[in-house]
Amino acid sequence: MTTIEAELGHCDRRATRHSLLAAVLLATSMLGGCVVGPDYIKPDLAIIRNWSGSSGKKVLKPTELAGWWKGLGDPLLNDLVEEAVKGNLDVATAKANLRLARATTRSAEGALLPSLDQSDSLTRSRSADGDGDTSHSTQYKAGFDASWEIDLFGANRRSLEAARASEQAEEETLRQTLVTLAGDVASYYVEAREYQSLISLAERSAKSQLQVLALTRRQFEAGEATGMDVAKAAATAASTEADIPSYRISYAQAMHRLGILLGQRPDAVEARLKKPAPIPVPKRAMPASIPAEILLSRPDVKAAERDLAAYTAKVGGAEAARYPSISLTGDVTTSAASVSDLARKSTIGWSLGPSVSIPLFQGGQLKAAVDEAKATRDRYFVAYQSAVATAMEDTENAVIGLTQSRLRQEKLRQSVAGYRQAADLSRNLYQSGASGFLDVLDAETSLYSAEESYIQSTANTATYFISLNKALGGGWSGTVDAEQPLVVDTNEGPHVQK
Repeated sequence: MTTIEAELGHCDRRATRHSLLAAVLLATSMLGGCVVGPDYIKPDLAIIRNWSGSSGKKVLKPTELAGWWKGLGDPLLNDLVEEAVKGNLDVATAKANLRLARATTRSAEGALLPSLDQSDSLTRSRSADGDGDTSHSTQYKAGFDASWEIDLFGANRRSLEAARASEQAEEETLRQTLVTLAGDVASYYVEAREYQSLISLAERSAKSQLQVLALTRRQFEAGEATGMDVAKAAATAASTEADIPSYRISYAQAMHRLGILLGQRPDAVEARLKKPAPIPVPKRAMPASIPAEILLSRPDVKAAERDLAAYTAKVGGAEAARYPSISLTGDVTTSAASVSDLARKSTIGWSLGPSVSIPLFQGGQLKAAVDEAKATRDRYFVAYQSAVATAMEDTENAVIGLTQSRLRQEKLRQSVAGYRQAADLSRNLYQSGASGFLDVLDAETSLYSAEESYIQSTANTATYFISLNKALGGGWSGTVDAEQPLVVDTNEGPHVQK
């Protein structure tokens, strides 16, 4: 064979290798759009199709749920909610979880791209011959290593899909945390004002009952009342006074809980609540029609749906592990006796080639992993159904509670007015001798009980209003910065550890 023929043969072999490489790259690029496993489809749940809350002319709009606590008309409550959003520890935890999910998503995105590393080395060697002569040599080497796992069957893309869905679930979890927080702040604020009102009522009633006791004692001394009358009057006043410590305990607990919800000391809001204020009540009625879309937009429901999407993608990831995988690896190296020669007189070498990994026998582990992923996905499907059912139950209960509580509150208001009139009349008649002591005692006791029930009913109306807005997913509409970590590290670069 002549030199020309050998050179031509060498060129043919090189062209063939290039063609094969091009064919491999073309095939992998075509397969790059292939995925295995189920594609996620949002479930259409039969339980929500015939939602009874969607009947009515006036339809509730999602925008009406933003900042719902302002509908209670209490500026201090508005300030407390804003402070809680900034300082609450559960919100801080939800922010950290969201940052973690976002970092996981970025990591999954990076798995789809090639990796490139630079490696440099310096080798100093010494050798000696049989005559004892020694020689030294130095070799500098620089190079790049590259690798790329070709996502033939979508394992990495399914991982990215799962990561993005999990990130979205964490975003909804943060929203749900804010929904819960606003509701808790409002509930404990209403509770604090309720017990303030009950303390005031008990103190007023006890004062009035002590006046009746004093009057009864004077009449007893004048022979116009019996010792039993005095004993009953004293017992009634003491019973009312005994309610005051119990109410004070409940008031302190509600106030301390507010401080914790704000991320502060338990007594942080004590001074701000010291001045009594009425129980905040809703100024507007809720619309008669609540669309099913609002329930499905509830943060915990959306988080459950996103979790289902994430674990559906993980089924595809487990399935992809049962298929072959191909990686392309390559490197370029250059070596010389000095650094300056690396770019001029260096020796250059390179390598490039695919590697194929085919799972042949894993003892059933890969199939078991798919079954495990499907079973986990089924759990999250049930969790999503449960979240929707819970949203419906919470809404139905809150609607009924708010409607009936308002009716009860109005009837109790009328009852209080009647008992107050009866108490005034009975006392006047008793003082004039036209009525007996038992009539006064009965009227005073009934008035105290009616006023107590009215205060509690007013608080219940506000509480059901809060519960309904929580059930509908109403909450914070402002921006929440989740990117700033709580712990700020310093001196993160290379340094000597102390």
